[in-house]
Amino acid sequence: MDAKTQKSELTRAAIVGAALDLASAQGLESISLQAVADRIGLSKSGVFSRVGSREALQKAVIEEYGRRFLADVFVPAMQKPKGLPRLDEIMQRWIVRMRDVEVHTGCLYTAGAFELDDREGELRDLLHTEVMRWRAALRRTVAQAVEVGHFKPDTDPEQVVSELSSLAIGLLHDARFLRDTRAAERAVSTWQRLQQSYRA
Repeated sequence: MDAKTQKSELTRAAIVGAALDLASAQGLESISLQAVADRIGLSKSGVFSRVGSREALQKAVIEEYGRRFLADVFVPAMQKPKGLPRLDEIMQRWIVRMRDVEVHTGCLYTAGAFELDDREGELRDLLHTEVMRWRAALRRTVAQAVEVGHFKPDTDPEQVVSELSSLAIGLLHDARFLRDTRAAERAVSTWQRLQQSYRA
């Protein structure tokens, strides 16, 4: 990669990062080319030349959030053995990320879902795809815990995923809205009790 291309990529990354910060604080609809340009000291046309339209930037933000989320929560857990050790690592990392990141910035998967739930269009479709991709990865991990004998044979992976997602949303609600400083601790306790209920 030559220096010019590298600089262009770094500038684009800075644009998407600034837009992600804006979306986390104020929602996806708060993103505008001008607002992002003002944040990083570029012209509006400079932002447009690197990311395109406002909707293209919104999509890039959703994709970048998904990339960061998977890099923090899912990818490192793949080093653990299949089954409960891997699922437990995912959940521990998810809770830590929510405690250390989303509690302060908000969760784009959750907040974006509420923001776009009654709107049709490509933005909603992309967010839906990203969330379903995450849930599918969780579902596969739960199914593996059943296959290797860690969870009971009649465990319904879809039910477990629903419960884990509810745990995450509850943690964010209690930590961000109720300002419960022990919300993450409670989430850990809930996860421990939940896994015990499914153990073979």
